[in-house]
Amino acid sequence: MNVVVLAAGRGTRMRSELPKVLQPLAGRPMLAHVLVTARLLAPQRICVVYGYGGEQVLAAMSMALDGVTWVEQAQQLGTGHALMQAMPHLNNAPVTLVLYGDVPLVQVDTLRALVEQAARGKLAVLTVDMAQPAGYGRIVRAPSGVIVRIVEERDADAVTREIVEVNTGIMALPTNKLADWLSRLNNDNQQNEYYLTDVVALAAEDGVVAVASQPTHEWEVMGVNDKVQLAAVERQLQWNCAERLMLQGVTILDPTRIDVRGNLQCGRDVSIDVGCVFSGEVVLGDDVSVGACCVLRDVVIGAGTRIAPFSHLEHSQVGANNHIGPYARLRPGAELGNSVHIGNFVEIKNSRVDDGSKINHLSYVGDSMVGKRVNIGAGTITCNYDGANKHRTVIEDDVFVGSGTELVAPVTVGTGATVGAGSTITRDTPAGELTLSRVRQVTISGWKRPVKKGIE
Repeated sequence: MNVVVLAAGRGTRMRSELPKVLQPLAGRPMLAHVLVTARLLAPQRICVVYGYGGEQVLAAMSMALDGVTWVEQAQQLGTGHALMQAMPHLNNAPVTLVLYGDVPLVQVDTLRALVEQAARGKLAVLTVDMAQPAGYGRIVRAPSGVIVRIVEERDADAVTREIVEVNTGIMALPTNKLADWLSRLNNDNQQNEYYLTDVVALAAEDGVVAVASQPTHEWEVMGVNDKVQLAAVERQLQWNCAERLMLQGVTILDPTRIDVRGNLQCGRDVSIDVGCVFSGEVVLGDDVSVGACCVLRDVVIGAGTRIAPFSHLEHSQVGANNHIGPYARLRPGAELGNSVHIGNFVEIKNSRVDDGSKINHLSYVGDSMVGKRVNIGAGTITCNYDGANKHRTVIEDDVFVGSGTELVAPVTVGTGATVGAGSTITRDTPAGELTLSRVRQVTISGWKRPVKKGIE
C-alpha cells in the first residue's frame, strides 16, 4: 500500500504565517498526528505533498523525514493536481490511500476497512452522513446504490445540496488505474482546480465500482480550516485521551479540563485534578495523585506520591511516597528518592535528594547531592554558579540546615552536622558538629531613618 498525505494548503482562514499543517495539536504539528496514523498501517511508501511554507514544513517535521518521501506542489491547483505530483514517487502496490494533513483524528481501524474495500479492485470513499452538510462535497448514487460521482457544493444544484451523505476527502484507490484517471481530470469548475473527487465519475465510466465506507465516529473526519475548528479538534482529541484513561481506571475530576501533549501512562488508582498539562513522556505509578493546575513534562512519578496544586515538574525522576508542592518546581536533572518532602516555592535542579529528606519552604537546591533524612530550612540556597561555572554541593545524611542559609559551592556538609540559621557556609563543615557563620549583632543608638526632602 502507498499512503499519500496532501498537506500543501496555506490555510488562509487560520490568519497565521504558520502553515496550516504545522498548527499545534496536543503539543505537536497537526501533520505529525496524520503521519503517526499512516505509519501504523505499515505501508510500503508514505509520500507527503507539501506546498505553502515548504521550508518551515520540512524543518518542523525533521523528526519525520526518515521513511517519508516529501514532494513539493509549487502551485496549489487542487487535490487532483497534488496527487499528480506524488505519482512518480509511488510504487506498484495495489492500493493507494489518500489522507489529508488537516484531518488528524481518523482512526487506524477506519482506514483499514477502507483499504480492504479497495484491495478488492474497487474505489473506496470514506463518507459520513451529516445533519448539516454545508461546505462538503455530496455523494451522488445511482438507483442501485453505487456511487457515480462526487459533487462539490459550489458546483451542486439545489437537489444535490439536499443530500446528507458527504465526502470526507479520504479515498483508497487502485494504483494501476490512478495515473490514467489523473491524466483525464480537467479544471472546468468554479475553482478552476483539478478535483481528485472527479476520479469517481471516471471510475464509473471505466466500470470500476465506487463504494463507501463510514467511520465509527463522526469526529474522525473533523477537518481544520480555522482556529475555531482547531480548538474543536483539540478538545475532541483530549476527550478521547481522557476517556481512554478513565476506562483504564484513572480518576479524572473533569475530563474537559486536561491536556495530554505526548504520552501519559498511569498505574492503578491514579487521580488527576483539573487543569493539568502532561507533555512528552509521563509515567504515573500506582496511587499517584496530581493536584490542580500542575504541569508535568518528561517525568516518572513513583507509587503513592502526592503532587499538590500548581507544581511544575520537568525531566525529573521521583520515587515513591513523596509529597511535592504546592508551587514546587523540579527542573531538569532533579531526582528524588522515597518519602521526600518538597514544599511550597522550593526549586530543585540537577540534584539528587535522597530518602526521607525534607525541603519544605522557599529554598533553591541546584547541582547538589542531598543525603538521607536531611532537613533543609526555609530560605536556604545552594550558591552553585560563580558566573562562569557550576559547582557541586554535597549534604550528607542526617544533616540539619537552619533557615536562611547560603551554601557556597563547592562545599560539603558532613554527616549529622547542623548548620545554624542565617549562616553563609564557604568551607566544608565537620560531621556531627554545629557550624554557623554570623556577624555580631549591633545596635546603633540614636540613629534616625532618612526622610524624603521637603517632609518634616
